[in-house]
Amino acid sequence: KRCKPCEGGMPPFTNAKADSLMQQLDGWQRFDRLIGKTYHFKDFCETMAFVNAIAWLAHREDHHPELSVSYNSCQVEYTTHAIHGLSENDFICAAKVDMLFKI
Repeated sequence: KRCKPCEGGMPPFTNAKADSLMQQLDGWQRFDRLIGKTYHFKDFCETMAFVNAIAWLAHREDHHPELSVSYNSCQVEYTTHAIHGLSENDFICAAKVDMLFKI
């Protein structure tokens, strides 16, 4: 499934809806208006390959995460800034990032 264009004017997901979708993600955590997960790698080269794959995905989906990168890990966080909360796009992209990690 592809992300939908981000347009303001729609409400963010309710806590119940966000919590329901969190059940479908493995290892992600919810922090109020964002979801996040940290991925671990054996070295910097693997970490950067993953970061570049996320950059490609973000460009393709036009939905961009916050990334915190270190030598052997990358923390990924999604929120929908246009609505100041969580939307379907955040969960779609989180699932796609998990798929990238498994490749």
